[in-house]
Amino acid sequence: MTTIPAQPARPWLVILWLALAVLLAKGTWFSASAVVPALTAEWGLDDTVRAWLTMSVQLGFAVGAFGSAALGLADRWPTHWFFAGAATLAALCTALIALFAEGPGVALPLRFLTGMALAGVYPVGMKIMATWTQRGRGLAIGVLVGALTIGSASPHLLNVLGGIGDWRRTLLLAAGLAALGGVMVAAAVREGPLRAAAPRFSWGQVVDVARERPVLLANLGYLGHMWELYAAWAWLPLFLLASFEASGVAAHWAGVAAFAAIAMGGLGSVVAGALADRLGRTTITIAAMAISGGCALVIGLAFGGNPWLVTGLALLWGLTVVADSAQFSAAVSELSPPGRTGTALTLQTSLGFLLTLITIWLVPPLVAWVGWRWAFAGLALGPAIGIWAMATLRRSPAAARLAGGRG
Repeated sequence: MTTIPAQPARPWLVILWLALAVLLAKGTWFSASAVVPALTAEWGLDDTVRAWLTMSVQLGFAVGAFGSAALGLADRWPTHWFFAGAATLAALCTALIALFAEGPGVALPLRFLTGMALAGVYPVGMKIMATWTQRGRGLAIGVLVGALTIGSASPHLLNVLGGIGDWRRTLLLAAGLAALGGVMVAAAVREGPLRAAAPRFSWGQVVDVARERPVLLANLGYLGHMWELYAAWAWLPLFLLASFEASGVAAHWAGVAAFAAIAMGGLGSVVAGALADRLGRTTITIAAMAISGGCALVIGLAFGGNPWLVTGLALLWGLTVVADSAQFSAAVSELSPPGRTGTALTLQTSLGFLLTLITIWLVPPLVAWVGWRWAFAGLALGPAIGIWAMATLRRSPAAARLAGGRG
């Protein structure tokens, strides 16, 4: 009997190895945010500085991503060394906070540099992934975004396992794992057979991209998604801590719940990636934003109540709040004029992360004004606008260019 040989497993082995490295490196992103209560007690932080512990990373990432794209660094440097160097720099900056910072004056610049370094991790990882996949790219992107999501959640688990009572240990653990992720890529990941030069960013192309209504709609959907995402990731752990304390539940369980809620986005990203090529990008993004926006509206109503109900809502929010993320980038790549993809994706990423500065800053004043009961409700505005944008895009002729004609 003749057997048909299976497709070589190497592409998916490389992708899974790369995803694990991204997971390890991304733990530095929220490493300081995970220990905000300890830093507040030790450094006497106010709400503005607490917000900047996350906002500085967002700003650094936006600057780093824009600069890397404008200079074409991922095409000039070997991507595995670029990734490894960026992960190592993020690890170093995080470790320096733990070893030397005695206040925000040192910590915030190092957090900004951490964000700049991470611009060489996820975007470069996406570029490497694209060289190994053609069919099944939606699933592969979902796996990578899932790894990013679990990595972003990991500091909360590290805090529970060994960092509560010693915030420096959490940062050092995150730094060590990030360095390990860099070594993994340097040692075992190379670009695949589908390697091609990435489209370069060009200021001259910005106007051309701005004239493309389908691209603008996809970007508006992405901005609506980003309005909600990072504010939810930044402040949901503190919401859970305050809610659990109000209901008499130990603080470490809030850390476990926070890790689980954010990490659930990893599952959501993989499932959404697998479904998007079958059901259409607009369908997946609309469904995800409808559910996540609903969670933003109602989770505050459960504050201080049954911890199982609060945790369940947090898990559902975490599952859906990032599930649609990769599909906006995929949509822009499909809708952009020829030769303009690099410019369109750079603008999308930079504008999205700059927008997160507003909502991350906005939540603490809302907590002081209306309490946790309604503080997250304003985040639902983003998904509402995003749903309108993607529904409008689905009704347009340009939808035929999405997901092989599925919209």
